[in-house]
Amino acid sequence: MITNATAGGEEVAAVLDRRLFLHLATWLGQWPAGPGLHVVRSHRRARPAWDGRLRPAIAVAAPDCAVLSVPPDRVDAVRALVRERAPADLLPVLPATVGAPEFATHTGSFRWCTAPARLPDVGGWEPPTGPGLPPWLRLFDREVLVVRDDDGRYLAGAGIKRHDAYGHELAVGTVPAARGRGLARRLVARAARRVLDEGAVPTYLHDAGNHASARVAEAAGFPDRGWTSFGVFPR
Repeated sequence: MITNATAGGEEVAAVLDRRLFLHLATWLGQWPAGPGLHVVRSHRRARPAWDGRLRPAIAVAAPDCAVLSVPPDRVDAVRALVRERAPADLLPVLPATVGAPEFATHTGSFRWCTAPARLPDVGGWEPPTGPGLPPWLRLFDREVLVVRDDDGRYLAGAGIKRHDAYGHELAVGTVPAARGRGLARRLVARAARRVLDEGAVPTYLHDAGNHASARVAEAAGFPDRGWTSFGVFPR
């Protein structure tokens, strides 16, 4: 486990920066790149992702560079598309260009955490086959973090998408009746601590217009650094 108590702040930052670099280079196929949008090939885009489904296009954009990862057999077509179209016109035609016209597109904020907020732990780790869990949590192949009420009913949960050895993305959800209690931020902070203990960097993606998710991220220790992400995903 890496904490400020066991290593100097600069050493911790260097380790986590290295984890983020290795995650993006592995997940996308290249990182970083020069100014502008760079289309790169990755065999990962042609293989099932963490949930057994394809992600045929994934991009991460920092303030000084952007990398769009696509399957090797689609890279020429996507590069031609990028040359011909403005960034705002790219997403609507990207699914068909990567061979998945039935898929949806997504764009939003890309965040990562180096110091989870010191919030009280909540919930417990249990198998994704546990009783009463929502379908989205059942997609995970390892333990998920779950909050239940006194009668055992599901209130909120978080899962870890282990994209590679270096970067694990967090997902969280709360039933409407349990919102406003701070459960989501506490789940995310606890899950982030587990990811750091596992030797990876925790990441968090959310729609640009999802202000509630943005507040959860900020409160859990995932600041907005101006990074974004977009891609093509199964519906």
